Amino acid sequence: MIGRNLRFLSMKITLVIYAMGLGGAERVMATLANYWATHGWDVTLMTLVDGSKQPFYPLDPQVKLQPLGVAGVSGNPISAIWNVWQRVKVLRAEIIASQPDVVISFLSTTSVLTLIACWNSGLPVIVSKHVYPALSEAGKVWQLLMKLTYRYADLVTVLTKDAVPFFPLERGYRTIVMPNPVLIPDAEVVTEQLIPKPSLIAVGRLDPVKGFDLLLHAFHQLQDKYPDWHLTILGEGPSRAELEELRSQLNLTDRVHIPGQVQNVNAHLQQADIFVMSSRFEGFPMALCEAMACGLPVISTDCLSGPREIVTDGVDGILVTIEDVDALAAGLDTLMSDPTKRQQLAQAAPQVLERFGLEQVMCKWTDAIKQVIDRRTQADKIMQKI
Repeated sequence: MIGRNLRFLSMKITLVIYAMGLGGAERVMATLANYWATHGWDVTLMTLVDGSKQPFYPLDPQVKLQPLGVAGVSGNPISAIWNVWQRVKVLRAEIIASQPDVVISFLSTTSVLTLIACWNSGLPVIVSKHVYPALSEAGKVWQLLMKLTYRYADLVTVLTKDAVPFFPLERGYRTIVMPNPVLIPDAEVVTEQLIPKPSLIAVGRLDPVKGFDLLLHAFHQLQDKYPDWHLTILGEGPSRAELEELRSQLNLTDRVHIPGQVQNVNAHLQQADIFVMSSRFEGFPMALCEAMACGLPVISTDCLSGPREIVTDGVDGILVTIEDVDALAAGLDTLMSDPTKRQQLAQAAPQVLERFGLEQVMCKWTDAIKQVIDRRTQADKIMQKI
């Protein structure tokens, strides 16, 4: 339990992120903040944006949300340097004023700013990497800054074992695997039919990395064999127009539904028959975990990071080759044609909570924070003796 060490019952945590919008990292940060706040910790959540938009994910009233209003777009390199300096100054002043026991930062560029802001402050800093490092969207300058600054983090957390080699101990990084916590699904009683039956369901941002174009092509291969089946894709994003056009070209307009972003994702999952993830790459796919927690049979591409650490192929789900439409169609065919196989996978799927449930992951976070603070305390004692 989080309170197993009395010293940690009154911890002060400062969390830093760019904004609390719609995203996996933002969702995890809200989960951490809410959990710690409800367990008696003093939690300050700082964002670089100005707070004109409310956080997408609800925050507990005890979480102190502090928008700093220092985000913005730089028009040229000179203004970029100036803006970064201003952000660092404001961030440093506010972090020190919050008097935290530990600072935790999410997302690459924000973590760089946080590490610079906390330089020589005596505050322990944990930075959390929420994408597969080889596929980071940060520019070359920011990637170089990450390599330089992350060495000075007291701890770097990554989502999967595949990401650990990018931050090796021999190069000065202290790295651990910290998966995202999976929440127990709400037992929602929904009388309304939210999706047509029988149905495949997919969840994610409408973006090329999610591979929904591959999913449409795979479903197209099966449309005549399974004329009663439908596909629902929950999410919103820049690829909506392209996906709708492809849906029309494949004559799937009446069979594929893209209703956008919904608040009651679990209710949709609980009405579906099969969950499918067609991603080209992932970090640690929360939607896949939540579908399994809901007791859905799942099929996922075996992409670079995440799924293979969540799904045991043939036991609690099916893994198929990445970017292979035929393999995805074959996997779907296996499940769509075999109710017994679907039931077997569905029965095993909720065991994902035994590995990645909220309490399990939060205990890992508590242990990590304790180790960071203890290591910093020991280092300070050594310096005082010198």
